[in-house]
Amino acid sequence: MLDLSNFDPNVAGNPNNNIFGLPSTEQEARVVLLPVPWEVTVSCGAGTARAAEHIFKASLQVDLFDPDMKDGWKEGFFLKALDRKLLLKSDYLRKEAELYINFISKGEEVDGNKFMCKSLKDINEGSLFMNNWVYEHTRELLKKDKLVGLIGGDHSTPLGFYRAIGEKFGEFGILQIDAHADLRNGYEDFKYSHASIMYNALAEVPNLSKLVQVGVRDYCSDEYKFICENNDRITTYFDAEIKTRQYEGETWKSIADEIVNQLPQKVFFSFDVDGLDPKLCPNTGTPVAGGFEAEQVIYLFKKVVASGRQLIGFDLNEVGVGEGLDANVAARILFKLCNLLVKSNAAVMA
Repeated sequence: MLDLSNFDPNVAGNPNNNIFGLPSTEQEARVVLLPVPWEVTVSCGAGTARAAEHIFKASLQVDLFDPDMKDGWKEGFFLKALDRKLLLKSDYLRKEAELYINFISKGEEVDGNKFMCKSLKDINEGSLFMNNWVYEHTRELLKKDKLVGLIGGDHSTPLGFYRAIGEKFGEFGILQIDAHADLRNGYEDFKYSHASIMYNALAEVPNLSKLVQVGVRDYCSDEYKFICENNDRITTYFDAEIKTRQYEGETWKSIADEIVNQLPQKVFFSFDVDGLDPKLCPNTGTPVAGGFEAEQVIYLFKKVVASGRQLIGFDLNEVGVGEGLDANVAARILFKLCNLLVKSNAAVMA
């Protein structure tokens, strides 16, 4: 059990403690957060590989009182140390990817260029290494009966986690908040691109029975066709359609209830912060006009938990760094996600 006898939740967060200033150890914590410092295939803005460090600093300013889950933090939340070797690997391959993307964007042929062929091979092998790294680390945490959240990095990072979740819990669904569909097959020749995470999840995670996407507003014709051809496994709530329904009188409650009804009993939240209005996270990798207020997404998440469905994990991705609200907003979303994870699994813990 977490010893809180000398801890005052009403004072400023202590940077010598762990996430949110909590005096948790990994062994004591019910929720363990895995940072994945990876952004090799991002095709626009960079910086997300260092998001966890910025979120940690911002988390010290988050008040621990949550009226929806007043004592959730007492179960213990713990952020694992950043793997510096993985970060360095990401930094190196990111430079390779930038050169490669620039090369193919000009219509150049890759096959005749040995350097580009090697770069592509190294990038795809590096991404596979990252996937396996995430799988091994999340699997070990799940074996210890920890509740696990992942902090990216770009949105390619959670694929190995999805595999581990499926092995642990069996059939499950993903509720994806995102401006993008992420259903491209090997975007820019990168098999495990950040723009391909849900395509790869559907292809490689057999226990993933349903993908429900919410807020999508930037997608290509191939992705739209893929959605239409796979409507038994994919339900997409496009941002424009949601807004139109609201403009014509429907409430967010009625739409949220409909979304929840699309989900199976066990649910994983995948939160790309570019699903929010970009004023909240302006430094995210690929911001897109439109999107949600943070309260709207949290309302939807609370609806899922209130429905009796079990939240089995989450990822929080694409948090940019720099001047802006990004880390501040992400830290507060992270705290809510941790509390909801504890609340949803209270019966399991008992």
